[in-house]
Amino acid sequence: MIVLLDTSTPMCRLTLIRDEERFQIEWEADRTLAKGLLTFLHQQLALHESDWPDITAIGVMRGPGSFTGLRIGLTVMNTLADSLHIAIVGTHGINWAEQAIAQLQAGQNDQIVMPFYGSEAHITTPRK
Repeated sequence: MIVLLDTSTPMCRLTLIRDEERFQIEWEADRTLAKGLLTFLHQQLALHESDWPDITAIGVMRGPGSFTGLRIGLTVMNTLADSLHIAIVGTHGINWAEQAIAQLQAGQNDQIVMPFYGSEAHITTPRK
């Protein structure tokens, strides 16, 4: 099963792909993303008669988007990919999901996906 995840907005978008079947699920995560992402993912796998070992590859939306949403989503998915010893790829743009599927089918593996925020970070300077 391929798992695609987009946490760039308050609406978490999950796609599960098994053989020719594609299940798309949305979850209004907002401020509960960090607390609920793993539970949400596990529940969706169970609803489709799957579990963690059934995940064969992961594709993620790496941005641009919410700093916190991207950070949480990518950390969780990078950790899953590493612990399950499976490929992970990150893409961005309107067709990110199709790009991720194509990269995974081509055997690519980013190993660690870093976020793409779309602009330079605005770091404040210390006052003292």
